[in-house]
Amino acid sequence: MILLPEMLMLMKFRNLLLLFLLYSFFVFSCKQEKKEVPSPQSTTFIKYANGFEIQEFGNYRKLIIKSPYPNAAEFQEFYLVDENKVVNASSNDRLLSEVPAKDIIKKPLKKVVVTSTTHIPMLELLGEEISLVGFPNLKYISSAKTNTLINEGKIKELGKEEQINTEVLLELQPEAVIGFSLGSNNKLFENIEKAGIPVLLNGDWLEETPLGRAEWIKFFGALFNKEKQADSIFNKIEKEYLEAKKIAQNATDKPTIISGVQFNDVWNLPAGESFVAQFLKDANTNYLWADTKGKGSLSLSFESVFERAQNADLWISPGHYTSFSQLLEANQHYARFDAFSKKKVYSFSLKTGENNGVIYYELAPVQPHLVLKDLIKVVHPELLPEYQPNFLEKLRD
Repeated sequence: MILLPEMLMLMKFRNLLLLFLLYSFFVFSCKQEKKEVPSPQSTTFIKYANGFEIQEFGNYRKLIIKSPYPNAAEFQEFYLVDENKVVNASSNDRLLSEVPAKDIIKKPLKKVVVTSTTHIPMLELLGEEISLVGFPNLKYISSAKTNTLINEGKIKELGKEEQINTEVLLELQPEAVIGFSLGSNNKLFENIEKAGIPVLLNGDWLEETPLGRAEWIKFFGALFNKEKQADSIFNKIEKEYLEAKKIAQNATDKPTIISGVQFNDVWNLPAGESFVAQFLKDANTNYLWADTKGKGSLSLSFESVFERAQNADLWISPGHYTSFSQLLEANQHYARFDAFSKKKVYSFSLKTGENNGVIYYELAPVQPHLVLKDLIKVVHPELLPEYQPNFLEKLRD
């Protein structure tokens, strides 16, 4: 006859054994169900841009937007697959089969909505302006080529940037929307995504160098199956930019530069680590605030700017002003600067498109080599004697 204590010990042992077997089964099951994340076979070569990455997985590409908005804590990830590909749960497509539909983009795109005029030249360089079906505030587009499509009714008005008419947008059935955002909380884009349309937040405007901004043409190239063409276009831009930079180093002097303008008692001008300051550095100038920290703008008083820049040789980019009379009407004290009195003030705002939009704001991000050449022509005219500026001109009288 088995004694009671022995029975208790046997039951305790059996319970422990059962718990051990259950634990082992659970651990084994978890290991079996653990997802294997494949490694990319290669990565698209991105030399200057920090805001995006493209990974090659053989049967699809992964587009990672690392800077969708300022100080973003999370990335955007999209899976680019060929338009005829059927995603299933096979070993190769297992990961894709578990990705939300809004994150899968069939390429090449044939119908797209973009939301910034800076996206227009990227499409045109790739020959994809015909894929554009909608845009907010059509009147801001300067391009003659795209305006022809607008006049033919092929590109629809979507309203204002922050109040896009989603009803019209959904009727157009775009395969993707290329947007931009100041933060993570964007109800407009969330509603578009709920309708099953991918929204890609283009962060080219957050790049800190001129060539970094231009390299986003590779982002568009991936969406339209035109990677080689995008690479070729960028390589040419880079080559011309670096050649111009090298020419600028032959200058015998470095003129002092003032930039920006006063607004509401605050003078805003480029910080020393901004992409504008990089342009001025590459043009071999002595920008008077080149030693300051920051990648955006500095907000200074008129007095502090005047103290440092009263005798500056040149004044580059005085806001939206296009004439000396406009500048003087805004503030009589501008006449105290040597650059003003000697008529050495130059602006990017003089050349406009058919709707009076400033061409510089639309084209410059993808044409930094032309911006640099314009600057060199103004600050070192002897180095580019035959060159005609595309954007930068002296203020009108």
